[in-house]
Amino acid sequence: MPPPNMPPPRSDRVSAAELGSAVGDSSSKDSQVDLSPPANDAKTHPNSSEAVADAEAKSLDNGVSEFHTWDPHKAAKNVEVGDFYFRRRNYRAAEDRYREALRYKENDAVATLRLAVCLEKLGILDDALVEYQNYLNILPHGHDAPEAEKAIARIKAQTSGPR
Repeated sequence: MPPPNMPPPRSDRVSAAELGSAVGDSSSKDSQVDLSPPANDAKTHPNSSEAVADAEAKSLDNGVSEFHTWDPHKAAKNVEVGDFYFRRRNYRAAEDRYREALRYKENDAVATLRLAVCLEKLGILDDALVEYQNYLNILPHGHDAPEAEKAIARIKAQTSGPR
């Protein structure tokens, strides 16, 4: 048996006179649920707006003025743009992009190593040494670990030698 050939109901086809005194009332009013939060909800739940405000206030006391979310896609894009600048020997711009990548993905081994190389090219050897060591902390047996170890030895020889 085929379904009845009836158009779907439409609200513009209903006469207001047929509704009576219930014009504008929702039929779901009978089953409404109280959605208001319980007493002290803001203090008892860690994701409440008050808890976030407290965390932001504490971070300002520690010198942190902004939060970055973990976003590996933004990190990868910043590494890609950093590589573009690096190939053109614009090491300062590449450094900025690699640092930005590390804001979105803290322990990114690629960004850390490339930041170290940039810092070494810029002559900022103390920071380069720290970043090479950070790379080895992230990937102690990684593909570029021997390069990082050689760079650490090279920088230590340069900085501890006669001045």
